[in-house]
Amino acid sequence: MTPRPHEAARRTTVLRREAVVAAVPVALAALLTAAGPATAAGTVGSAGAGDPYFPLSGNGGYDVRHYGLTLGYDPHDRHLDGKAVITARATQRLTRFDLDLSGLKVTGVTVDHAKAAFRRDGRELVVTPQKALRKGQEFRVTVTYSGTPKPVTDPDGSSDGWIPTDDGAFVAGEPQGAMTWFPANSHPTDKASYDFTLTVPKGRTAVANGVLLGQRTANGRTTFRWRQSEPMAAYLATATVGTFKVEQYTTRDGLKIYNAVDPREAAAAAPVIGKLPSVLAWESKLFGPYPFKAAGAIVDRAPQVGYALETQTRPVYDSAPDLDTLVHESAHQWFGDSVTVTRWKDIWLNEGFATYAEWLYAEQHGGRSAQKAFDALYATPAGKDLWAFPPGDPGSGEHIFETPVYARGAMVLHKLRTAVGDPVFFRILRSWAGGHRDGHGTTAQFVRLAERESGKDLTALFHTWLFTAGKPASS
Repeated sequence: MTPRPHEAARRTTVLRREAVVAAVPVALAALLTAAGPATAAGTVGSAGAGDPYFPLSGNGGYDVRHYGLTLGYDPHDRHLDGKAVITARATQRLTRFDLDLSGLKVTGVTVDHAKAAFRRDGRELVVTPQKALRKGQEFRVTVTYSGTPKPVTDPDGSSDGWIPTDDGAFVAGEPQGAMTWFPANSHPTDKASYDFTLTVPKGRTAVANGVLLGQRTANGRTTFRWRQSEPMAAYLATATVGTFKVEQYTTRDGLKIYNAVDPREAAAAAPVIGKLPSVLAWESKLFGPYPFKAAGAIVDRAPQVGYALETQTRPVYDSAPDLDTLVHESAHQWFGDSVTVTRWKDIWLNEGFATYAEWLYAEQHGGRSAQKAFDALYATPAGKDLWAFPPGDPGSGEHIFETPVYARGAMVLHKLRTAVGDPVFFRILRSWAGGHRDGHGTTAQFVRLAERESGKDLTALFHTWLFTAGKPASS
């Protein structure tokens, strides 16, 4: 994601990305996880996935395989009608489980076609099926709901989730905004495939992830059908609505490109968006094959947002992006989307990598070298934001999209590159992207990979640059 307006110096040099939702106190998480009075111990899915930064993000007791989302949205009155069909597998015996859903009125829930009891508990939709689910059982939950979706407001005042615009909605869910428009298991560790059926007034376009299967207009409304077949974390889903100029084509490599650009941003966006195929081709040479069947861009006019997000296959930009931003969000398709963090503490694996991709692109396209970018940052005096905390340990959810995660995260990778040499370094990047494709990764796994590929003990390097607070004594 790109930075939000409040972030240090608006990230005028290297940063690109998002902000943050406050963590719910652990005590509250424990309270909501407690079993109800008539429920046998050990058969209730937890109200959170256990992430220390966001205790109520995600849910326990099941793994989602597929989301089928059918949505109708009217930008005039900002009303959303939704039906979510969720196919999941129980990872324990379940007499009750939760889904993440913020706001919106739920009108019915079924589990395997049988009516289920449900109640709301803050941002949790608590579901009790008629019959307990066996461990390993595949089941289907259908939730019908409606209302006016509202974004999550982060502690810094920025928003994520379903964000209304003057002609539709800018939909960007990192870290927890998915729950503002569909019921989900919204922690990055639970990835699934998606089908979207999105209906909007004629003249508007609804853009989601993956491949466009078709569109049809009848009775003054247009329905768009999208499919994201590769696994995707809920925060990377989008259903952005607006008045867009649409461009579709297939690259020589067979990649389906779909760009949707607000006409007011078209002139400024065209030179940069036109470079998307070449940027993806360049990144494919560095990081390995592009991990999805589709690509593209959504360029909205959403000045109230203040950032872009790497929504899977098709990043969403709040305005015409510059080339650095395009390179950054495109690199996230490997680092963040295909390979997703296991816990939010490791977000440098997304942001540091995408920021370093900017450095590499500049270095190989007539700009300054990565070493000069590193040196310029190292000249930052001690005590400044860059050195506020180590990128491998931001300390809390409110810091995960701040300067150290991006800039110092990139510095970690440059120190690794200089320590092991270019051939080994780029082999590490390709091995990381390929070995964890469609899955997850942790910092510890990346460190082990770097040491295995290089044959070196890199303990001191990672300790100093990734985990030690303050400015390192030597560059």
